[in-house]
Amino acid sequence: MKTFPSLRQLWAGFTHLLYPELCVACGGDLPSSATCFCIRCRARLAPSDMHLVQENEFIERLWGRIKLENGAAAYYFTRNSPIRMAIHHLKYKNKPEIGLMIGREFGRKLRESDLFKTVEGIVPVPLHPRKERLRGYNQSTVFAQGLSESMDVPMLGKVLVRRAYTETQTKKKRMERFQNVGEVFAVEKPQSIEGKHLLLVDDVLTTGATLELCGQAMLNVAGTRLSCATIAIASR
Repeated sequence: MKTFPSLRQLWAGFTHLLYPELCVACGGDLPSSATCFCIRCRARLAPSDMHLVQENEFIERLWGRIKLENGAAAYYFTRNSPIRMAIHHLKYKNKPEIGLMIGREFGRKLRESDLFKTVEGIVPVPLHPRKERLRGYNQSTVFAQGLSESMDVPMLGKVLVRRAYTETQTKKKRMERFQNVGEVFAVEKPQSIEGKHLLLVDDVLTTGATLELCGQAMLNVAGTRLSCATIAIASR
């Protein structure tokens, strides 16, 4: 029996012709069924399975520094991986939709993982208001929005605030980062997160200094439990 496409399928095909979805790494056209990355770039990605394994590289990097329930990165941040270009576009090329798309995709994985089923709120690492005004958005916030949509968990965008302006962390040595980030984060209305399991999110886990200081501020609130998620984890 011959079948015909539904109206929804026809409309999806039509809108794809008018507004083609583009690969977040190379900018190439995506098939209407694809998400985030084109077939060529996806083949070059290094995805992780940290969301399925409780003791993993993410947790190990923060051992002894902050108490985490669980932690996961969607991808490994390698020199030639398309994720490197995607994050560069997200942060410096005015492409907030990249964070949203990757967040939605990773959120679907976290939603199916037993390790993240008890998360009650998603908290993005904040930018200083000055830096956010210059960029126009916070890359961690748009990533958190995507996670929130797929996980059906509220984003708590005003819980954590950055009090001091800090220089770009990627240009600093390891010890300088720790000295610079200290004492710049604070929790507003701590009663709103008391006793909750929260997911703290950022773009890339490098030394872990930022997540450590944010996490310490959040864990000072009574009964708070903390997990973390990032788009990528950098090599040591």
